[in-house]
Amino acid sequence: MHQLTLAEIARGLADKKFSSEELTKVLLARIAQLDPQLNSFISLTEELALEQAKAADARRANGESGALLGAPIAHKDLFCTQGIRTSCGSKMLDNFKAPYDATVVSKLAAAGTVTLGKTNMDEFAMGSANESSWYGAVKNPWNLEHVPGGSSGGSAAAVAARLLPAATATDTGGSIRQPAAFTNLTGLKPTYGRVSRWGMIAYASSLDQGGPLARTAEDCAILLQGMAGFDPNDSTSIDEPVPDYAAGLNGSLQGLRIGVPKEYFGAGLDPRIADLIQNSIKELQKLGAVIKEISLPNMQHAIPAYYVIAPAEASSNLSRFDGVRFGHRCEDPKNLEDLYKRSRGEGFGAEVQRRIMVGAYALSAGYYDAYYLKAQKIRRLVKNDFMAAFNEVDIILGPTTPNPAWKLGAKNSDPVAAYLEDVYTITANLAGLPGLSMPAGFVDGLPVGVQLLAPYFQEGRLLNVAHQYQLNTDWHTRTPTGF
Repeated sequence: MHQLTLAEIARGLADKKFSSEELTKVLLARIAQLDPQLNSFISLTEELALEQAKAADARRANGESGALLGAPIAHKDLFCTQGIRTSCGSKMLDNFKAPYDATVVSKLAAAGTVTLGKTNMDEFAMGSANESSWYGAVKNPWNLEHVPGGSSGGSAAAVAARLLPAATATDTGGSIRQPAAFTNLTGLKPTYGRVSRWGMIAYASSLDQGGPLARTAEDCAILLQGMAGFDPNDSTSIDEPVPDYAAGLNGSLQGLRIGVPKEYFGAGLDPRIADLIQNSIKELQKLGAVIKEISLPNMQHAIPAYYVIAPAEASSNLSRFDGVRFGHRCEDPKNLEDLYKRSRGEGFGAEVQRRIMVGAYALSAGYYDAYYLKAQKIRRLVKNDFMAAFNEVDIILGPTTPNPAWKLGAKNSDPVAAYLEDVYTITANLAGLPGLSMPAGFVDGLPVGVQLLAPYFQEGRLLNVAHQYQLNTDWHTRTPTGF
């Protein structure tokens, strides 16, 4: 049963081949057996899962149906879950139990999903390797000596190892797409505002976006259907109708215009990944797509702009964790200043402290115009490049990452080297565009992803292209040895 996709689970439940309770018990046992190798979960919610599974079975017995009714999933541990620890991978929130459900959690629960637990992540979603978590690094099931990508590495590793069929994740600069590429999954970052951020603990508010991680584009369509939609509690949520993503998967790609930016194939890209991307392009051409070279001239400025804007927003968002109202509090503070300093110094890890300091500096008097304001101007130029490109093409294609997953610890002494791995993904967050990564092959036994970008609210187009590609390739069906 652990090999079933979300779509196959929906059909199996509808045909009464098994119950949600039976499936949930199988997966919980599998997590108990295999997750010690991976460290992909921070919290397991066995009692809740079995309760939800029984409720889903009862709803089906009463005549209800639905693609997510009885489907087991997990949530990245920055989605608030009522009465359950929501840690953000940090010592700061190790003792925090959310008093309410995030909108994504409540929407999926209403659809009948079964929550198996909360997945490990880079601390406060800051990282590209899932090594900054206070609960320890997550291992890549394709090679336990390598990283699974971050910050949604726990969700990615759990799904790739077949511990569950799908999981929620978030993407601030590539944190859904990069782990998807590193673990042979399909991961979708929706348009900014498509999925509610209410109850999703913020890293960088203008960049963060929740989305699905699964093995296939079809499964991502099913999970996104349950996640997406307007939320009056979220001021950045956009009141845009949510199409039936699953119904749009079978559209023809005949005449689809695919843009390939020349800037994507520079010196930093592993030539073996470049070859796999060219193979993906040929597959899509066989399906009727038309390829056109385009240019995104301001892409070279995206990383420095992102690493000013994101830390600036993080320094503001994380100021609430002060040891006063919730979260970690130091022992026996001498005064208020000591309480702030020691609580934050003990509660936050090195990477989070680094980004808070960078952000505070960029926003400080005398430096705001030189750094933050300039970065926002570059952000607009990046968006303008995409708008011009989408006048000529329907989607943009390229590599998800410049290299396959690196070894655990390999980039710990050089944070900038890890930041450069986000070169292809952060532009979608700066512009607010939807992006998808799908499996495209292997380099040295490690998975590689191809990235697709589309105009605003065209998630359906991305899912359609990925689904048609997956009907004609089998990369996404490969399973890591031992899982």
